[in-house]
Amino acid sequence: MRMSSFVWRALTVMLLCIVLQACSTEHTSEEKTAEPFMDGQASYDSNETGNETSRDEPLQGDAQSVNEGQKEEEISAVDMDEEQEDGAELIDEARLSKTEETDFMQHPAEPTVPPKAYELPEGFVYLEDVLLDAEYDLRYYGENNFVGRQVEGYLAPYAIATAEMAEALMQVSDEMRDAGYRLLIYDTYRPAKAVEFFKEWSEDVDDTMMKEDFYPNEDKRQLFKRGYLSKKSGHSRGSTVDLTLVHASSGELVDMGSPYDLLDEISTFATKQITPEQAANRELLKQVMNKHGFKEYSKEWWHYVLRDEPYPTTYFDFDVQ
Repeated sequence: MRMSSFVWRALTVMLLCIVLQACSTEHTSEEKTAEPFMDGQASYDSNETGNETSRDEPLQGDAQSVNEGQKEEEISAVDMDEEQEDGAELIDEARLSKTEETDFMQHPAEPTVPPKAYELPEGFVYLEDVLLDAEYDLRYYGENNFVGRQVEGYLAPYAIATAEMAEALMQVSDEMRDAGYRLLIYDTYRPAKAVEFFKEWSEDVDDTMMKEDFYPNEDKRQLFKRGYLSKKSGHSRGSTVDLTLVHASSGELVDMGSPYDLLDEISTFATKQITPEQAANRELLKQVMNKHGFKEYSKEWWHYVLRDEPYPTTYFDFDVQ
């Protein structure tokens, strides 16, 4: 009985040891199992934190990119506005340039008139300084004449005359003004060199540029012989004038039947090619000019010489300037 009791106690102790050893082994396994779990949890937490950081960083980068993009868009918008403004300015400048060009074509700039260069010879005056109510179209300074270019000796568009002729023309002007007309002066004093220029031109048979407008029915080589031009012109004496009339109210030319400097039979006083009204207009000019001391020239209705001219035998050659 005692033996059996001892054995049972021994067995119980042995079982208890086995149980304790088993419990100890299980606890150790649990600790070992828990350590990887904790390491994994830490790793997970670390990864999670890293992921959050990673997620935050791209968001910040995206925000920065958006801000930079907005700035670039704003800068681009400013640049576009500036370019549009520059383009608008260029368009405005182009329109202005076009407008100026159009204005220029419609209203061409007047050529610069040279200043009166020096004191005239004694006894001569600038007609426009004393005959203020007249109009002037000095053809030989320009190209609208029978040679088609500026005539030698005419360096400026001025009408020069003897003082005596100027006084007589003032009287003519006063009377014509009362009748509703104004004088239009084409030519007065003509340098002798200009007459020589006409001689040389008449001998150039190849130059017929102005024939249709000024001598359509004449051979230019015969113009001197036919009396349309003179080898010694009364104009060079300073007391001969080429002129016509304009209506004071409108400024329109009075119809004389043929234009100034048309070297043709129709320009003579004896022509039958004009109307009674045109003939009457020529007669009106002739009567008033005769009344104030001028004599007409039968070949050209516009050409008048002062009867009592101060230099009847002197042909001057100073330039018109």
